[in-house]
Amino acid sequence: MTQIDSSDDELLPLTPSEEDDAEVGDELYEHHRIVVSRKQDLLRLDKYLLRQLPHTSRTKIQNAILAEAVQVNERPAKSSYRIKPGDTITITLPEPPIDYRVLPEPMDLDIRYEDEAFLMVNKPAGMVVHPAYGNWHGTLVNGLTHHLNNLPTGRNGEIRPGLVHRIDKDTSGLLVIGKTEFAMTHLSQQFFYHTIERTYLALVWGIPKETQGTIRSNIGRSVKDRKVQAVYPLDSDQGKSAVTHYKVLHTFGHVALVQCNLETGRTHQIRVHMKHIGHPLFSDATYGGNKVLYGQRTGAYKAFVDKAFELMPRQALHAKSLGFVHPVTGAQMQFEVELPADFAAVLAHWEQYAP
Repeated sequence: MTQIDSSDDELLPLTPSEEDDAEVGDELYEHHRIVVSRKQDLLRLDKYLLRQLPHTSRTKIQNAILAEAVQVNERPAKSSYRIKPGDTITITLPEPPIDYRVLPEPMDLDIRYEDEAFLMVNKPAGMVVHPAYGNWHGTLVNGLTHHLNNLPTGRNGEIRPGLVHRIDKDTSGLLVIGKTEFAMTHLSQQFFYHTIERTYLALVWGIPKETQGTIRSNIGRSVKDRKVQAVYPLDSDQGKSAVTHYKVLHTFGHVALVQCNLETGRTHQIRVHMKHIGHPLFSDATYGGNKVLYGQRTGAYKAFVDKAFELMPRQALHAKSLGFVHPVTGAQMQFEVELPADFAAVLAHWEQYAP
């Protein structure tokens, strides 16, 4: 968060966003809070913000105001609003580009919908969303940079053309890609305020005692292993609040197909929350789901499970649907994709075992 108050007009550093992929992208956006100085003269909101945020373009500020991403005293304000001493201004914007180039690469993207404002892409498991150390090529962003070569936020090889959220490398499913500054800002707002409908399907170890429920906690980096996330109490100073709603759809003996709906989008949220209640995702090596957790660990059953791991050698998680308000028309949009072949195959395999 960047904060400016009446006693100090210096910009404080932004908190860095997570470098690894998240199930969804609440942490992709800047969030500024400005308390107007008591000595400030009356000035148009847009001009005031240009002075306070010198590294943000006029276009980005205007689009943020149009998308109601700028609020004064917790209410949306117009560009012409004249700020007053003591006003509190909050701004949420798409994350600024990182200072290195992305090579456009022609790629056979599975695009399920596209119009002038956004597109929907069905990401396969195994594809990294954005370039990072060890994965500079073959990422979704490389393909998007080529496909959307006129995208305002993708010019000059900026790092995250059009992205307003992310999913893990080995998670399959839907991503929405903004094609204009306004669309990105509008969609960003919907993610930030948790108004987007997001449904995931997960295959988990064991059968939850409750057929449906809600998991609430803080989630943050583990103090023991910085590569993974951990659960902390809601009143803890560690991590950020996370809410996952789950519902058991089908059981297969020692595993269950679970629907998860997210209110928040923390890194590895579903994977961490399901492990927290004793049901790690099937084949999730990071969180201990890549070994037999329920049932006998020897004999025919062990061989059966090993075959299931071969069919799906990645965490059993699929971003099935997304629902949100169209940034231009205001219409409610709903998108859904089928299970990928590996997920469907492992379910069919477990169907053979289920009593």
